[in-house]
Amino acid sequence: MSSHREAPEISKDPVADSTDVYAFVSPDRPGTVTLIANYIPLQGPAGGPNFYEFGDDVLYEIHVDNDGDGQPDITYQFRFRTQLRDRDTFLYNTGPILSLDSPNWNSRQFYSLTRIRHGHTQTLAQDLACPPCNIGPLSTPDYAQLAHEAVHHLPGGITVFAGQRAEGFYVDLGSIFDLANLRPFQTLHNQFGMHVFSHNAPGVNATAAVNVHSIAIQVPISALVEQNPVLGVWTSASRQRVQVFDAALGTNLWSGPFHQVSRLGNPLFNEVLVPLGRKDEWNMQPPSDDKQFASYVAHPELAGLLPVLYPGVFPNLAKLVAAGTARADLEAILLTGIPSGIVPGFQNFTGPVLADMLRLNTTIAPSKKPNQLGLIGGDPAGFPNGRRVFDDVVTIELRAIAGVTFPLVNKSFKPDAAAGVVTDGLTAASVPSGYLSQFPYLGVPYSGYNTP
Repeated sequence: MSSHREAPEISKDPVADSTDVYAFVSPDRPGTVTLIANYIPLQGPAGGPNFYEFGDDVLYEIHVDNDGDGQPDITYQFRFRTQLRDRDTFLYNTGPILSLDSPNWNSRQFYSLTRIRHGHTQTLAQDLACPPCNIGPLSTPDYAQLAHEAVHHLPGGITVFAGQRAEGFYVDLGSIFDLANLRPFQTLHNQFGMHVFSHNAPGVNATAAVNVHSIAIQVPISALVEQNPVLGVWTSASRQRVQVFDAALGTNLWSGPFHQVSRLGNPLFNEVLVPLGRKDEWNMQPPSDDKQFASYVAHPELAGLLPVLYPGVFPNLAKLVAAGTARADLEAILLTGIPSGIVPGFQNFTGPVLADMLRLNTTIAPSKKPNQLGLIGGDPAGFPNGRRVFDDVVTIELRAIAGVTFPLVNKSFKPDAAAGVVTDGLTAASVPSGYLSQFPYLGVPYSGYNTP
């Protein structure tokens, strides 16, 4: 998945697991940028009595690089605290939750928001309320209204939300990790022993009925951009270095300086490109150090596997891999941004520093007719120009790795016919909750009562 359980250590610490990050010019407020960071993957909606919540002991951050060095120039920090009203009940709520200050809601969360800009720290807000989890029609009868109350408007044109949302990322996880046995492109054998494609099986969305916890912030573009209109965006989660179990309290205590345990820029970067033995290491590094991982982008393992898994289907890609040709197209898309002159009328180049960041050209207006395939679908407002909540990043990246983007850097290369149609068989319509047209854009979370 985009970054769900993508590394051995973080898979054991879901509350600090960065699952997805989004960055886009807000379609309903085009003078602003929306940044969304998701955590706590694969939440079963019926998660009681201990429903999901942010970690009080985790430092959550969204970073913005506006000068192309792979280091944060602006960081938004979120710290959470949980307030338990009644320690003598096992219930999350003792009656319907009709407002954020409902006395029936037993376990509430609040958070502070701090901005660090060029080393200067400013507290923007404290004690902002999160909404509850979506329990069901008796406990949370008007969940959309509760979530609306948790959208906070701050001075300086900033809007912020932190709480549970429906998972907006869609992927046929079962087929991807069954040796890329993509259902619409399963390899069959005819009576002559030749390999053919089956084009009929739809994908199965493995994240169709699960929730995540989202941190979303909407900020005026003028507060983020300095000279370069292209922003680099990533998210991280950090823990303090020392953990001690207090037997008297029955809980873990943390102390010491924070160290990063999770990060995320481009979707599927650590998931698919970084080898298993280095995934934990990648999670602890800043984007500015990503030169050490560049070879995995230039020579992606999956590009070599596709011709093997689908014999005779990707002959041109097979030749590219056999020649040891570096994938300069993928390096541009994922590590530097695309320079001007490669795609007519488009660029999101941040400079020569190799860094895994979402790159968003803030001068490109939201599309009036969005295409979920983003740039390769003719829509420059979508991935890899930032990432919108509905962008089909799995299909986009599968096609890029299969060679559909290599002509950007080598016009003599002809992509295989399959490269332009390969997909896991899902679309944005595969998300049952759908998406919102306004902040925070991800859909209402699935309730435990109504979800099988």
